[in-house]
Amino acid sequence: MAVMNASPESFFSKSFVPPESIVTTAQRFVDDGADIIDIGARSTAPNSPVIPLSTETKRVTETLRQIEGMGIPISLDTMYPEVLDAALRYDIAAINDIHGLSSPEYAKIAADSGLPVIAMASVDAPGDVKGVEETAFALSLVVSRAAHYGIEDLILDPAIGKWTAEWEPEDDWELCRHFSEFLDFDRPLLAAVSRKTFIGDLTGRTRPEDRLAGTLAVTCSLMDRGASLIRAHDVRETADIIRVHQKLK
Repeated sequence: MAVMNASPESFFSKSFVPPESIVTTAQRFVDDGADIIDIGARSTAPNSPVIPLSTETKRVTETLRQIEGMGIPISLDTMYPEVLDAALRYDIAAINDIHGLSSPEYAKIAADSGLPVIAMASVDAPGDVKGVEETAFALSLVVSRAAHYGIEDLILDPAIGKWTAEWEPEDDWELCRHFSEFLDFDRPLLAAVSRKTFIGDLTGRTRPEDRLAGTLAVTCSLMDRGASLIRAHDVRETADIIRVHQKLK
């Protein structure tokens, strides 16, 4: 899953794709081995600037408008029902909700679409669980919510990442070590660790631009622990390690 970042506020500024580069970037992602492109238009990192819903919607729809017709599967990364509703006027293949289907309005729209849903471990808001036990509890809620709304095609995201100011790096390492335990829900698992802060904290790489090697190491470990879908900024490198990993199995 390639990350197409339509938000210049992102923690990884070099991943931002300006409007004039959307088509060429999408084609490059596919050529490099992406199976699906995940479009996001709002930074969810702590202390990120708050943007209006209208801005996120405009960014998303402009990106979708340009990609439509290229035959590339697209997932939408948003936690707002208004943005999701606007995006569903285009041909998208999946929905990515870091709110964990906690919004009834959002969950109903997602269910009515009939699309696969990637849902992150959240009780009420992104980052409101900490540790393996709380994450498992939140994922159980996500599974229950999906069942309630009739969402059958569900992928779980254990919420690795710095979502709040209270986050500590060891929180993410614990989730990585215990990643395979989340297979107990009998759902595919998303590994979304690309260039994240916990990797930089361990390696001393303060800039996201310098965290590729650490990202690939963690990704390999999570594939060993059952990850089915890898969300990545670096598509070619990630596709290569997936091929090598599969060859060695």
